[in-house]
Amino acid sequence: MRRLFLLSVPVCLALALAWAQEETTIKVDVDLVSVLASVRDKKGTFVKDLKKDDFTIIEDGKKQDLRYFSQESNLPMTIGLLVDVSKSQENLIEIEKRAGAQFFTSVLKNKDMAFLISFGSEAELLQDLTNSPRLLSKGLDGLRLNASVGGFGPSPTGAKQRGTIMYDAVYLAANEKLKGEVGRKVIVLITDGMDFGSRVSREEAIAAAHKADAIIYSIYYVDPRAYGWGGYSDGDLKRMSEETGGRVFRVDRRNTLEDIFQQIQEEMRSQYALGYASSNAKKDGSFRKIEIHTANKDLKVQARKGYYAGKS
Repeated sequence: MRRLFLLSVPVCLALALAWAQEETTIKVDVDLVSVLASVRDKKGTFVKDLKKDDFTIIEDGKKQDLRYFSQESNLPMTIGLLVDVSKSQENLIEIEKRAGAQFFTSVLKNKDMAFLISFGSEAELLQDLTNSPRLLSKGLDGLRLNASVGGFGPSPTGAKQRGTIMYDAVYLAANEKLKGEVGRKVIVLITDGMDFGSRVSREEAIAAAHKADAIIYSIYYVDPRAYGWGGYSDGDLKRMSEETGGRVFRVDRRNTLEDIFQQIQEEMRSQYALGYASSNAKKDGSFRKIEIHTANKDLKVQARKGYYAGKS
């Protein structure tokens, strides 16, 4: 399998979006901070008819001028599917293969791209960026326990990898595969949420996702037989997902993996694209907190919690 190595690439704050559609070409100012947001009502139904004036964006306590707004998120999308193949997931891998293939077939549009990574004691790129569901399905066929052959190059620290390197996989997917892409960027993470031996911390993985402008959707999939009466939690998944504008889905008797993939697909196609020029022009590498509110206080906005003001 192809190996990836960490690259030293300058962090770019602004997202330059340029894409051609059948009738028009839209360009977004490179100085804009780009945010994707989903909005739900009290029943959890997506609200898709809001206008620009319905939104207020606040950065570090200061109201910002919303420069760009789109009700339809038809931007090109890059999806990274990260699948846990550690020992605790052994009995779930075949289900993940089938559901993942169906997901790629239904979600990818003409200008979308996707890649596939498995992670256990190592992280392995099973399929690089492609628009082909066939190639991605073939990559899914390569899912195997522990992913012990091949893998990524060294992570930022020199510690030896052991166990389940979930944070490393997120970090590497964001830093190596997504940071250089434009449009919407999504990490879909299938795991029981346990990490043993990653070289980067949870916060470093979240920071990498922020710097790549990537949303993390976590699918909490647990085989109770692997843990007995407990010892697992989705707390770390919630932290990573909610910080980046995503959320956690649970596979259970009421929600199959196929059902959850369908929910994620609907959510990714129900986002508002917002852009603003920060009133703080400093490019000092600091983290800026973002709050997004709607005029209707009964609505719930789901978006990333902030961004890093990357140095020029």
